[in-house]
Amino acid sequence: MQKFIIKLVGSYLNVLSYVSADYAANKALHLFSIPRKGKLNESQKRFLNSAKKELLTFEDLDIATYHWKGNKATILLVHGWESNSARWKNKIKRFTNQGFNVVALDAPAHGASGGKLFNALLYSEFINKVSKKHQPEVIIGHSVGGMASVFFQQKYQLASVKKMILLGTPSEFEGLLKSYIKLLGYNKKIKKSLNKIIFKKFGATPSDFSTSKFSKDIETEGLIIHDVKDTVIPYSDAKLINKSLRNSKLITTKGLGHSLNDNAVTENILEFLEK
Repeated sequence: MQKFIIKLVGSYLNVLSYVSADYAANKALHLFSIPRKGKLNESQKRFLNSAKKELLTFEDLDIATYHWKGNKATILLVHGWESNSARWKNKIKRFTNQGFNVVALDAPAHGASGGKLFNALLYSEFINKVSKKHQPEVIIGHSVGGMASVFFQQKYQLASVKKMILLGTPSEFEGLLKSYIKLLGYNKKIKKSLNKIIFKKFGATPSDFSTSKFSKDIETEGLIIHDVKDTVIPYSDAKLINKSLRNSKLITTKGLGHSLNDNAVTENILEFLEK
């Protein structure tokens, strides 16, 4: 049923593109930028309630933050698409048991943060606001959260950040856009107009928004963890980022999927942090 609805939406916008390609592409970009907000279960709510909660703001948008105090280095956790800070529960418990000071944030239009639309550039500004306050030594980003973390550090070069960990992180925004176009079955009119509208809105083409390209300007020590059979973000993206992020190491997993929500990954991270 869901696949049918997706194809129906794509077909509707394709027809609309013959009336106005730009209007159809704007609708397509808007749809691409709207995450589904999942509901927290009771266990997740209890866990997030164990943190000190604080709202920061960026351009009138609330940024929900969660803080678990510790005496060691500050770790900032940056979740991915259609997720929230509760996804870090197991890792946070392990980090706090080791004495780390842990901060997590909800992305734009995710969790308890404000906004209706999401993109990695806006997310990077959320990360900047939180980082200015908490001065993290470590940033851990999952999926597009890793991409936004790289965009943030490339732009602001925050001196406190000594280590970055990228989990299942996409390299090329253009690849994400192509997957979306293929999923919806958009025609060439919409594809062409999407590229034009993105350039007009952000001042750059989709190919310019690249984690691997932005990584070249970052001296921070990096750890990249990616599953070889990740069906969401291809493993080849991890190799591209590893090649560009000069001071980085790539750990390859097998069978952990895109979430990488596994104790072995947490232990890899802790080993990297204790070096």
